[in-house]
Amino acid sequence: MESITDYLSFYNKRRVIVASLIFAFLLNLPSFSAAYTQANHRSFQRSIVDFRSRLNRSFKKVKRKKTKYIIVHTSELGLKLTQRVVLKGKRLRNGQMTSGGHTHYVISRNGRTYRILDKKYEADHAGISMWNGETDISKISIGIELVGYHYAPISERQYRSVGILIDILQGVYGLDDRAVLTHSQVAYGKSNRWFRKNHRGRKRCAKNFIRAKAKLEPTWSYDPDVRSGRLLADSQLFRIFYGRREYYTKADDANIISKSNTAWSIAGEDYDSRTTVYKFPSGHIYTGDQISDKIGWNLVPAKTVVLLNQENSISLIKRDSPIKTISDRFTAWSFAGKAYKLKTTIYFLPSGRIKFGSRISDWDDLPAKTRLIVGYRGPYKLYKDRSAYRIASHEYKDRKTIYYLPSKKLLAGDKIDDFNQLPTGTLIFLPNT
Repeated sequence: MESITDYLSFYNKRRVIVASLIFAFLLNLPSFSAAYTQANHRSFQRSIVDFRSRLNRSFKKVKRKKTKYIIVHTSELGLKLTQRVVLKGKRLRNGQMTSGGHTHYVISRNGRTYRILDKKYEADHAGISMWNGETDISKISIGIELVGYHYAPISERQYRSVGILIDILQGVYGLDDRAVLTHSQVAYGKSNRWFRKNHRGRKRCAKNFIRAKAKLEPTWSYDPDVRSGRLLADSQLFRIFYGRREYYTKADDANIISKSNTAWSIAGEDYDSRTTVYKFPSGHIYTGDQISDKIGWNLVPAKTVVLLNQENSISLIKRDSPIKTISDRFTAWSFAGKAYKLKTTIYFLPSGRIKFGSRISDWDDLPAKTRLIVGYRGPYKLYKDRSAYRIASHEYKDRKTIYYLPSKKLLAGDKIDDFNQLPTGTLIFLPNT
Protein backbone atom coordinates (compact mmCIF):
# COMPACT_ATOMS: atom_id res chain seq x y z
CA MET A 1 0.00 0.00 0.00
CA GLU A 2 1.49 3.28 -1.06
CA SER A 3 0.06 5.55 1.62
CA ILE A 4 -1.68 5.67 4.96
CA THR A 5 -4.77 6.88 3.10
CA ASP A 6 -4.87 3.73 1.00
CA TYR A 7 -4.44 1.60 4.13
CA LEU A 8 -7.32 3.30 5.94
CA SER A 9 -9.52 2.99 2.87
CA PHE A 10 -8.79 -0.76 2.66
CA TYR A 11 -9.36 -1.19 6.43
CA ASN A 12 -12.73 0.61 6.34
CA LYS A 13 -13.90 -1.47 3.38
CA ARG A 14 -13.08 -4.66 5.28
CA ARG A 15 -15.07 -3.38 8.27
CA VAL A 16 -18.08 -2.67 6.05
CA ILE A 17 -17.88 -6.13 4.45
CA VAL A 18 -17.63 -7.93 7.81
CA ALA A 19 -20.50 -5.89 9.27
CA SER A 20 -22.62 -6.65 6.19
CA LEU A 21 -21.97 -10.39 6.52
CA ILE A 22 -22.92 -10.35 10.20
CA PHE A 23 -26.09 -8.38 9.47
CA ALA A 24 -27.05 -10.78 6.66
CA PHE A 25 -26.51 -13.73 8.99
CA LEU A 26 -28.68 -12.20 11.69
CA LEU A 27 -31.50 -11.57 9.22
CA ASN A 28 -31.93 -15.33 8.88
CA LEU A 29 -32.27 -15.89 12.62
CA PRO A 30 -35.52 -15.63 14.63
CA SER A 31 -35.93 -12.16 16.13
CA PHE A 32 -36.28 -12.66 19.86
CA SER A 33 -37.92 -9.95 21.94
CA ALA A 34 -35.95 -8.06 24.56
CA ALA A 35 -39.16 -6.50 25.90
CA TYR A 36 -39.11 -8.54 29.13
CA THR A 37 -36.28 -9.33 31.54
CA GLN A 38 -35.33 -12.66 33.10
CA ALA A 39 -36.70 -11.28 36.36
CA ASN A 40 -40.05 -10.73 34.60
CA HIS A 41 -39.93 -14.33 33.38
CA ARG A 42 -39.15 -15.81 36.80
CA SER A 43 -41.79 -13.75 38.60
CA PHE A 44 -44.42 -14.67 36.01
CA GLN A 45 -43.58 -18.39 36.07
CA ARG A 46 -43.88 -18.48 39.86
CA SER A 47 -47.32 -16.88 39.64
CA ILE A 48 -48.83 -19.45 37.23
CA VAL A 49 -51.65 -21.49 38.79
CA ASP A 50 -51.32 -25.17 37.89
CA PHE A 51 -54.63 -26.76 36.88
CA ARG A 52 -53.19 -29.80 35.08
CA SER A 53 -54.47 -32.19 37.76
CA ARG A 54 -58.04 -31.05 37.00
CA LEU A 55 -57.89 -32.10 33.36
CA ASN A 56 -60.50 -34.60 32.18
CA ARG A 57 -59.06 -38.07 32.80
CA SER A 58 -60.37 -39.29 29.48
CA PHE A 59 -58.21 -36.80 27.58
CA LYS A 60 -55.48 -38.67 25.72
CA LYS A 61 -52.10 -36.95 25.91
CA VAL A 62 -50.07 -36.97 22.69
CA LYS A 63 -46.60 -35.43 22.56
CA ARG A 64 -46.27 -32.74 19.92
CA LYS A 65 -43.60 -33.60 17.33
CA LYS A 66 -42.80 -29.99 16.47
CA THR A 67 -43.86 -26.49 17.51
CA LYS A 68 -44.16 -23.87 14.79
CA TYR A 69 -46.82 -21.46 16.09
CA ILE A 70 -48.37 -19.86 19.15
CA ILE A 71 -52.11 -19.29 18.69
CA VAL A 72 -53.94 -16.62 20.72
CA HIS A 73 -57.68 -17.03 21.39
CA THR A 74 -60.42 -15.12 23.17
CA SER A 75 -62.55 -17.60 25.09
CA GLU A 76 -65.96 -15.95 24.44
CA LEU A 77 -66.87 -16.88 28.03
CA GLY A 78 -66.19 -15.79 31.61
CA LEU A 79 -63.37 -17.30 33.65
CA LYS A 80 -65.14 -20.19 35.38
CA LEU A 81 -66.90 -21.40 32.25
CA THR A 82 -63.69 -21.04 30.24
CA GLN A 83 -61.85 -23.22 32.75
CA ARG A 84 -64.65 -25.77 32.76
CA VAL A 85 -64.72 -26.04 28.97
CA VAL A 86 -60.96 -26.30 28.39
CA LEU A 87 -60.51 -28.76 31.25
CA LYS A 88 -63.58 -30.97 31.02
CA GLY A 89 -64.81 -30.54 27.44
CA LYS A 90 -67.49 -28.77 25.44
CA ARG A 91 -70.80 -29.79 23.94
CA LEU A 92 -70.84 -30.17 20.16
CA ARG A 93 -73.79 -29.41 17.89
CA ASN A 94 -74.60 -33.13 17.66
CA GLY A 95 -74.99 -33.22 21.44
CA GLN A 96 -71.78 -35.13 22.13
CA MET A 97 -69.12 -33.93 24.60
CA THR A 98 -65.41 -33.58 23.95
CA SER A 99 -62.83 -34.74 26.49
CA GLY A 100 -61.26 -31.36 27.24
CA GLY A 101 -57.64 -30.38 26.71
CA HIS A 102 -58.65 -27.40 24.57
CA THR A 103 -55.70 -25.12 25.39
CA HIS A 104 -52.39 -24.99 27.19
CA TYR A 105 -52.91 -21.75 29.11
CA VAL A 106 -55.82 -19.56 30.25
CA ILE A 107 -55.26 -15.91 31.18
CA SER A 108 -57.97 -14.21 33.24
CA ARG A 109 -59.01 -10.57 33.01
CA ASN A 110 -56.79 -9.67 35.99
CA GLY A 111 -53.75 -11.26 34.33
CA ARG A 112 -53.65 -14.43 36.45
CA THR A 113 -52.45 -17.30 34.27
CA TYR A 114 -53.56 -20.94 34.58
CA ARG A 115 -51.65 -23.91 33.16
CA ILE A 116 -54.20 -26.34 31.73
CA LEU A 117 -51.97 -28.77 29.83
CA ASP A 118 -48.21 -29.33 29.74
CA LYS A 119 -46.83 -27.42 26.76
CA LYS A 120 -45.21 -30.56 25.31
CA TYR A 121 -48.60 -32.13 24.52
CA GLU A 122 -51.03 -31.42 21.71
CA ALA A 123 -54.09 -29.41 22.71
CA ASP A 124 -57.26 -29.48 20.62
CA HIS A 125 -57.62 -25.71 20.35
CA ALA A 126 -57.57 -24.65 16.66
CA GLY A 127 -60.10 -27.03 15.10
CA ILE A 128 -60.38 -26.83 11.31
CA SER A 129 -57.36 -24.70 10.54
CA MET A 130 -54.71 -23.92 7.96
CA TRP A 131 -51.65 -21.70 7.70
CA ASN A 132 -49.28 -21.48 4.77
CA GLY A 133 -50.69 -24.69 3.31
CA GLU A 134 -50.33 -26.67 6.55
CA THR A 135 -53.55 -27.95 8.12
CA ASP A 136 -54.56 -29.07 11.63
CA ILE A 137 -52.60 -26.30 13.32
CA SER A 138 -53.39 -27.74 16.77
CA LYS A 139 -50.75 -30.42 16.19
CA ILE A 140 -47.94 -27.93 15.65
CA SER A 141 -48.86 -25.09 18.02
CA ILE A 142 -49.43 -23.91 21.57
CA GLY A 143 -52.83 -22.43 22.48
CA ILE A 144 -53.42 -19.48 24.82
CA GLU A 145 -56.96 -18.49 25.84
CA LEU A 146 -57.62 -14.90 26.92
CA VAL A 147 -60.81 -14.78 28.98
CA GLY A 148 -63.23 -12.40 27.31
CA TYR A 149 -64.88 -11.65 23.99
CA HIS A 150 -63.63 -10.74 20.53
CA TYR A 151 -66.00 -7.77 20.45
CA ALA A 152 -64.77 -6.24 23.72
CA PRO A 153 -61.38 -4.86 24.79
CA ILE A 154 -58.66 -7.16 26.15
CA SER A 155 -57.44 -5.90 29.53
CA GLU A 156 -54.01 -4.33 30.05
CA ARG A 157 -53.14 -7.00 32.64
CA GLN A 158 -53.91 -9.70 30.10
CA TYR A 159 -51.65 -8.02 27.56
CA ARG A 160 -48.78 -7.98 30.04
CA SER A 161 -49.23 -11.65 31.00
CA VAL A 162 -49.67 -12.91 27.47
CA GLY A 163 -46.68 -10.83 26.35
CA ILE A 164 -44.39 -12.39 28.97
CA LEU A 165 -45.76 -15.89 28.32
CA ILE A 166 -45.21 -15.57 24.58
CA ASP A 167 -41.70 -14.22 25.21
CA ILE A 168 -40.88 -17.31 27.31
CA LEU A 169 -42.34 -19.75 24.77
CA GLN A 170 -40.50 -18.06 21.91
CA GLY A 171 -37.24 -18.64 23.74
CA VAL A 172 -38.07 -22.30 24.41
CA TYR A 173 -39.06 -23.14 20.83
CA GLY A 174 -36.96 -20.63 18.86
CA LEU A 175 -39.95 -18.78 17.39
CA ASP A 176 -40.08 -15.24 16.04
CA ASP A 177 -43.01 -12.82 16.23
CA ARG A 178 -44.41 -14.00 12.88
CA ALA A 179 -45.06 -17.37 14.53
CA VAL A 180 -47.62 -15.72 16.85
CA LEU A 181 -51.07 -15.76 15.22
CA THR A 182 -54.69 -15.52 16.33
CA HIS A 183 -57.31 -18.23 15.99
CA SER A 184 -59.26 -16.03 13.60
CA GLN A 185 -56.21 -15.90 11.33
CA VAL A 186 -55.71 -19.67 11.04
CA ALA A 187 -59.27 -21.05 11.25
CA TYR A 188 -61.16 -21.71 8.03
CA GLY A 189 -64.61 -22.97 7.09
CA LYS A 190 -66.41 -24.83 4.36
CA SER A 191 -68.77 -23.18 1.88
CA ASN A 192 -71.92 -21.50 3.26
CA ARG A 193 -74.44 -18.76 2.44
CA TRP A 194 -71.68 -16.12 2.39
CA PHE A 195 -68.87 -18.05 0.65
CA ARG A 196 -68.90 -20.40 -2.35
CA LYS A 197 -65.75 -22.32 -1.28
CA ASN A 198 -63.37 -22.79 1.66
CA HIS A 199 -62.75 -19.46 3.37
CA ARG A 200 -61.37 -17.55 6.33
CA GLY A 201 -63.71 -16.23 8.99
CA ARG A 202 -64.94 -19.44 10.60
CA LYS A 203 -63.77 -18.07 13.94
CA ARG A 204 -63.62 -14.44 15.04
CA CYS A 205 -61.81 -14.96 18.34
CA ALA A 206 -58.89 -12.66 19.15
CA LYS A 207 -59.51 -10.44 16.15
CA ASN A 208 -59.33 -7.66 18.77
CA PHE A 209 -55.81 -8.71 19.82
CA ILE A 210 -53.54 -5.69 19.44
CA ARG A 211 -50.06 -7.12 18.99
CA ALA A 212 -48.16 -4.00 20.00
CA LYS A 213 -49.73 -4.12 23.47
CA ALA A 214 -48.15 -7.56 23.94
CA LYS A 215 -44.85 -6.09 22.66
CA LEU A 216 -45.02 -8.04 19.41
CA GLU A 217 -44.01 -6.90 15.95
CA PRO A 218 -46.74 -6.66 13.25
CA THR A 219 -48.14 -9.89 11.82
CA TRP A 220 -47.66 -11.16 8.28
CA SER A 221 -48.40 -8.59 5.57
CA TYR A 222 -50.64 -11.09 3.77
CA ASP A 223 -52.58 -14.32 4.27
CA PRO A 224 -50.52 -17.01 2.48
CA ASP A 225 -53.51 -19.31 1.96
CA VAL A 226 -55.63 -16.55 0.44
CA ARG A 227 -52.77 -15.38 -1.77
CA SER A 228 -52.24 -18.92 -3.06
CA GLY A 229 -55.96 -19.37 -3.78
CA ARG A 230 -56.42 -22.16 -1.24
CA LEU A 231 -58.96 -20.03 0.67
CA LEU A 232 -61.24 -17.07 0.03
CA ALA A 233 -60.56 -13.95 2.11
CA ASP A 234 -62.87 -12.66 4.82
CA SER A 235 -63.19 -8.91 4.16
CA GLN A 236 -63.32 -7.82 7.79
CA LEU A 237 -60.43 -10.00 8.92
CA PHE A 238 -58.42 -8.90 5.90
CA ARG A 239 -58.79 -5.25 6.94
CA ILE A 240 -57.84 -6.05 10.52
CA PHE A 241 -54.74 -8.11 9.85
CA TYR A 242 -53.49 -7.13 6.41
CA GLY A 243 -54.91 -3.72 5.58
CA ARG A 244 -52.52 -0.95 4.63
CA ARG A 245 -53.38 1.03 7.74
CA GLU A 246 -53.86 -0.27 11.27
CA TYR A 247 -57.47 -1.26 11.76
CA TYR A 248 -59.46 -2.80 14.58
CA THR A 249 -63.19 -3.25 14.84
CA LYS A 250 -64.68 -0.47 16.92
CA ALA A 251 -65.31 -2.20 20.23
CA ASP A 252 -68.41 -0.18 21.11
CA ASP A 253 -70.29 -1.55 18.09
CA ALA A 254 -68.48 -4.83 17.44
CA ASN A 255 -71.33 -7.15 18.49
CA ILE A 256 -74.08 -5.01 16.99
CA ILE A 257 -75.44 -5.81 13.53
CA SER A 258 -75.14 -3.10 10.88
CA LYS A 259 -74.75 -2.91 7.09
CA SER A 260 -71.05 -3.70 7.40
CA ASN A 261 -71.24 -5.94 10.48
CA THR A 262 -73.28 -9.04 9.68
CA ALA A 263 -74.19 -12.01 11.85
CA TRP A 264 -71.30 -13.84 10.17
CA SER A 265 -68.85 -11.02 10.93
CA ILE A 266 -69.76 -11.19 14.61
CA ALA A 267 -70.37 -14.88 15.30
CA GLY A 268 -68.58 -16.73 12.49
CA GLU A 269 -69.66 -20.36 12.23
CA ASP A 270 -71.85 -19.96 15.33
CA TYR A 271 -74.15 -17.45 13.64
CA ASP A 272 -77.00 -20.01 13.46
CA SER A 273 -76.26 -21.86 16.70
CA ARG A 274 -78.90 -22.26 19.38
CA THR A 275 -76.35 -20.88 21.85
CA THR A 276 -76.06 -17.58 19.96
CA VAL A 277 -78.68 -15.05 21.04
CA TYR A 278 -80.00 -12.13 18.96
CA LYS A 279 -81.54 -9.24 20.90
CA PHE A 280 -83.61 -7.17 18.45
CA PRO A 281 -84.07 -3.40 18.99
CA SER A 282 -87.74 -4.16 19.62
CA GLY A 283 -86.76 -6.28 22.64
CA HIS A 284 -87.58 -9.61 21.00
CA ILE A 285 -85.10 -12.42 21.65
CA TYR A 286 -84.22 -15.20 19.20
CA THR A 287 -81.58 -17.92 19.11
CA GLY A 288 -79.48 -18.50 16.01
CA ASP A 289 -81.31 -21.68 15.05
CA GLN A 290 -84.67 -19.83 15.02
CA ILE A 291 -83.77 -16.96 12.70
CA SER A 292 -83.95 -18.79 9.36
CA ASP A 293 -87.50 -20.12 9.87
CA LYS A 294 -89.05 -17.34 11.95
CA ILE A 295 -87.40 -14.19 10.58
CA GLY A 296 -85.04 -14.79 7.67
CA TRP A 297 -81.40 -13.71 7.82
CA ASN A 298 -81.94 -10.86 5.38
CA LEU A 299 -84.54 -9.34 7.73
CA VAL A 300 -82.49 -9.22 10.92
CA PRO A 301 -82.63 -5.49 11.76
CA ALA A 302 -79.70 -3.16 12.28
CA LYS A 303 -78.78 -2.51 15.95
CA THR A 304 -79.52 -6.13 16.86
CA VAL A 305 -77.14 -7.21 19.65
CA VAL A 306 -75.45 -10.60 19.27
CA LEU A 307 -74.39 -12.63 22.33
CA LEU A 308 -72.36 -15.85 22.10
CA ASN A 309 -72.37 -19.02 24.22
CA GLN A 310 -75.69 -18.39 25.93
CA GLU A 311 -76.81 -22.02 26.17
CA ASN A 312 -78.29 -21.91 29.68
CA SER A 313 -78.97 -18.20 30.02
CA ILE A 314 -81.73 -17.34 27.56
CA SER A 315 -84.40 -17.11 30.27
CA LEU A 316 -82.24 -14.58 32.12
CA ILE A 317 -81.78 -12.49 29.00
CA LYS A 318 -85.52 -12.47 28.40
CA ARG A 319 -86.29 -11.42 31.96
CA ASP A 320 -87.91 -8.02 31.54
CA SER A 321 -86.50 -6.20 34.56
CA PRO A 322 -84.44 -2.99 34.53
CA ILE A 323 -82.20 -4.53 37.21
CA LYS A 324 -79.56 -6.79 35.66
CA THR A 325 -77.07 -9.04 37.42
CA ILE A 326 -73.50 -9.74 36.30
CA SER A 327 -72.44 -13.37 36.37
CA ASP A 328 -69.68 -15.51 34.91
CA ARG A 329 -71.66 -15.64 31.68
CA PHE A 330 -73.03 -12.08 31.61
CA THR A 331 -70.76 -9.04 31.70
CA ALA A 332 -71.75 -5.40 31.85
CA TRP A 333 -71.30 -5.41 28.07
CA SER A 334 -73.99 -8.10 27.73
CA PHE A 335 -76.59 -5.83 29.29
CA ALA A 336 -75.42 -2.28 28.57
CA GLY A 337 -73.55 -2.59 25.29
CA LYS A 338 -71.61 0.58 24.50
CA ALA A 339 -73.33 2.35 27.43
CA TYR A 340 -71.35 0.24 29.93
CA LYS A 341 -68.93 3.13 30.64
CA LEU A 342 -71.41 6.00 30.84
CA LYS A 343 -72.36 7.87 33.98
CA THR A 344 -75.95 6.81 33.40
CA THR A 345 -75.05 3.13 33.85
CA ILE A 346 -74.95 2.52 37.59
CA TYR A 347 -73.38 -0.50 39.30
CA PHE A 348 -74.27 -1.89 42.73
CA LEU A 349 -71.38 -4.03 43.98
CA PRO A 350 -71.91 -6.94 46.41
CA SER A 351 -69.92 -4.93 48.97
CA GLY A 352 -72.63 -2.26 48.94
CA ARG A 353 -70.60 0.31 47.01
CA ILE A 354 -72.22 2.18 44.16
CA LYS A 355 -70.16 3.03 41.07
CA PHE A 356 -70.99 4.95 37.92
CA GLY A 357 -69.84 3.52 34.61
CA SER A 358 -67.65 6.55 33.93
CA ARG A 359 -65.61 5.75 37.07
CA ILE A 360 -64.84 2.10 36.27
CA SER A 361 -61.51 1.36 34.60
CA ASP A 362 -62.14 -2.29 33.72
CA TRP A 363 -65.83 -3.09 33.63
CA ASP A 364 -65.28 -6.78 32.89
CA ASP A 365 -63.50 -7.31 36.21
CA LEU A 366 -66.60 -6.42 38.20
CA PRO A 367 -67.39 -9.24 40.63
CA ALA A 368 -70.20 -11.72 40.02
CA LYS A 369 -73.54 -10.68 41.56
CA THR A 370 -72.86 -7.02 40.80
CA ARG A 371 -76.18 -5.50 39.74
CA LEU A 372 -76.62 -2.66 37.28
CA ILE A 373 -79.22 -0.35 35.79
CA VAL A 374 -78.78 1.31 32.42
CA GLY A 375 -79.93 4.84 31.52
CA TYR A 376 -80.52 6.31 35.00
CA ARG A 377 -79.88 9.47 37.00
CA GLY A 378 -79.57 9.90 40.73
CA PRO A 379 -79.34 8.97 43.48
CA TYR A 380 -81.98 10.98 45.32
CA LYS A 381 -82.10 10.29 49.04
CA LEU A 382 -85.37 9.62 50.88
CA TYR A 383 -86.01 11.63 54.09
CA LYS A 384 -88.98 11.87 56.44
CA ASP A 385 -90.11 15.11 54.82
CA ARG A 386 -89.04 14.02 51.31
CA SER A 387 -91.23 11.15 50.18
CA ALA A 388 -90.88 8.89 47.15
CA TYR A 389 -93.78 10.77 45.57
CA ARG A 390 -92.00 14.13 46.02
CA ILE A 391 -88.91 12.73 44.31
CA ALA A 392 -90.43 10.65 41.53
CA SER A 393 -93.90 12.22 41.22
CA HIS A 394 -96.51 9.90 39.67
CA GLU A 395 -93.79 7.43 38.60
CA TYR A 396 -92.83 6.62 42.19
CA LYS A 397 -94.34 3.11 41.93
CA ASP A 398 -93.40 2.47 38.31
CA ARG A 399 -91.30 -0.59 37.44
CA LYS A 400 -88.64 1.70 35.98
CA THR A 401 -88.16 3.64 39.21
CA ILE A 402 -85.45 1.90 41.23
CA TYR A 403 -85.04 1.91 45.04
CA TYR A 404 -81.80 0.98 46.82
CA LEU A 405 -82.47 0.27 50.49
CA PRO A 406 -79.85 0.66 53.27
CA SER A 407 -80.00 -3.15 53.59
CA LYS A 408 -78.49 -3.32 50.03
CA LYS A 409 -81.78 -4.54 48.63
CA LEU A 410 -82.54 -3.25 45.12
CA LEU A 411 -86.21 -3.04 44.12
CA ALA A 412 -88.28 -1.69 41.26
CA GLY A 413 -91.20 0.56 42.22
CA ASP A 414 -93.83 -2.00 41.20
CA LYS A 415 -92.35 -4.53 43.67
CA ILE A 416 -92.88 -2.38 46.77
CA ASP A 417 -96.08 -2.98 48.70
CA ASP A 418 -95.95 -0.20 51.30
CA PHE A 419 -93.96 2.96 50.50
CA ASN A 420 -94.57 4.25 54.03
CA GLN A 421 -92.29 1.45 55.27
CA LEU A 422 -89.30 2.54 53.18
CA PRO A 423 -86.46 3.38 55.61
CA THR A 424 -84.87 6.82 55.71
CA GLY A 425 -81.73 6.88 53.59
CA THR A 426 -83.21 4.81 50.78
CA LEU A 427 -81.78 5.94 47.45
CA ILE A 428 -84.01 6.48 44.42
CA PHE A 429 -82.84 6.29 40.79
CA LEU A 430 -84.95 7.65 37.96
CA PRO A 431 -84.89 6.86 34.22
CA ASN A 432 -82.75 9.38 32.36
CA THR A 433 -85.48 10.48 29.96
